[in-house]
Amino acid sequence: MNSKDKILSLPDLQELVQAWRSEGQQIVFTNGCFDILHLGHVDYLEKARQLGDKLVLGLNTDASISRIKGPSRPLQDEMSRARVMASLLFVDAVVFFDEDTPLELIKAVQPDILVKGDDYTIENIVGQDVVTARGGEVKTVPLVKGYSTTNIVRKIENQQST
Repeated sequence: MNSKDKILSLPDLQELVQAWRSEGQQIVFTNGCFDILHLGHVDYLEKARQLGDKLVLGLNTDASISRIKGPSRPLQDEMSRARVMASLLFVDAVVFFDEDTPLELIKAVQPDILVKGDDYTIENIVGQDVVTARGGEVKTVPLVKGYSTTNIVRKIENQQST
């Protein structure tokens, strides 16, 4: 499968999720910006995928990232980020969302398992109420310490200023 084929519109994703469910597969959902892929992302996504059968990744659009992180972000455009994320063997589908939070996307996908990193508490994970109301689970996975896009950007900026 080409990585492009894993990047789906919401209606196409909903159809695919329905097919997976009819096969008895558990749908895991997570989301993020994934501006620069690093070890922390790979480890996190691999652990998330191990919690179920299929991993759906909600990816912030460029406009969403700019609103959240400021005008200097994202560093890579949304289609570049989506192709990189879709190329990972443990990511089964990538879908964009333009809102500041993935709440509407979570309502539309209705995942069985919602996952974020352990820098979140379960009560503070957007969409946890939606997932638990339908009998799903909300989980956190441990993050690899010291890895973040912000830290990488700072390191590059510091090297350029010396």
